Amino acid sequence: VQLQASGGGLVQAGGSLRLSCAASGLTFSRYAMGWFRQAPGKEREFVAAIRWSGGSTYYADSVEGRFTVSRDNAKNTVYLQMNSLKPEDTAVYYCAPRLLSSAPPSRNPSDFGSWGQGTQVTVSS
Repeated sequence: VQLQASGGGLVQAGGSLRLSCAASGLTFSRYAMGWFRQAPGKEREFVAAIRWSGGSTYYADSVEGRFTVSRDNAKNTVYLQMNSLKPEDTAVYYCAPRLLSSAPPSRNPSDFGSWGQGTQVTVSS
């Protein structure tokens, strides 16, 4: 399984970015997908997750109303639209599939695997 996250960069507070994550080596449409982030010196934390069908989405309280997760199963890709960015959103962002196919989304990083290299998001004040 390979995950290739992209779309990160440097943006001013209040700006927007759209992250993409292309997956290969798995039947993408059978797996819930999650986005997580890790800032320097901090543990990896949940950001958002989406059910395998795309019918249900889940967000951390800190990003609810600002971030939107979506997926295109035909392209084996999951997206994270990030609006109204804040300096505290600065982190490396990772996507990952749930370890079990057809399992519902989870907020626990331990329920996900095959992390990939992530993409850096830096928000300046």
